[in-house]
Amino acid sequence: MRFKRLDLNLLVALDVLLETRSVSQAATRMNLSQPAMSSALARLRAYFGDELLVADGKRLYMTPYAELLMPGVRECLGRLDALVSSPSKFEPSTSQRRFSIICSDYIAASLLVPLSARLAVEAPNILLDILAVNDDSAGRLDQGKADILITLDDYVHPDHPAELLFEEHQVVAGWRENPLFSRPLTEADVLSCGHVTVAVGRARTSSFADRALAIMGKSRRIEVTTESFLAVPWLISGTQRLAFMHERLARAVAKIFPIAFAPVPFAFPTMRELAQHHRARESDTGLQWLRRQLTEVSALP
Repeated sequence: MRFKRLDLNLLVALDVLLETRSVSQAATRMNLSQPAMSSALARLRAYFGDELLVADGKRLYMTPYAELLMPGVRECLGRLDALVSSPSKFEPSTSQRRFSIICSDYIAASLLVPLSARLAVEAPNILLDILAVNDDSAGRLDQGKADILITLDDYVHPDHPAELLFEEHQVVAGWRENPLFSRPLTEADVLSCGHVTVAVGRARTSSFADRALAIMGKSRRIEVTTESFLAVPWLISGTQRLAFMHERLARAVAKIFPIAFAPVPFAFPTMRELAQHHRARESDTGLQWLRRQLTEVSALP
């Protein structure tokens, strides 16, 4: 199909080329031969009257015009995807749609587990694809690679709608046999003990608790760092270590692990978890339904 003399299939090729900045990688992604992808790039260059990608040594770099084109191409493809993939009427009981959600393992355990149980009854043929949060989560949402991103308000993408799911308190968790939990915790107790903490992604992004403590000028002795919130109960059980933990997660894992938890014994900020979707998907009735499900599950005690 052509629009203003442009083969619209070339827009897909352009998006992949600009993302990978590699003819060979783009060819692999699109299941094309390298000569075919080189031909597509040549046609794109001829249509736009710009090199789009230029070589510097063994690497390709976007021209200023390509950088200008990139967000518009992605938005165009996102709107086309929403147009062709969304039926006029969504029936959850019979739908076989696949919904992808980017979130932390904490959110997966505390929010998506009850959501999955609800879908098993109300929408048994829907596939829920849970994707791990990483350094480029907002970028993946922007590129249309996920339906929903659940993240802290500090990390939402500025160009897409976001709605508050819930606010969360932090608690101090530890082994149930730790004598500290036989009495009210003090600030000195918490800050003098060894701790387990979480740092996510290649950039080792600090957890909400660590960032809040740093802002308050409070320090603790870190003995173990992990990328997984769900690993924390394993790492504190049977030890004298403590950990700051989301209250929802602490309540869930305390049913399985021998851990206890108590309120943070000093003023501590509240965490806000938001759900984002691509602005091009506002009219997607299936996504609207899923967002309602998330909101309702978030409100459960």
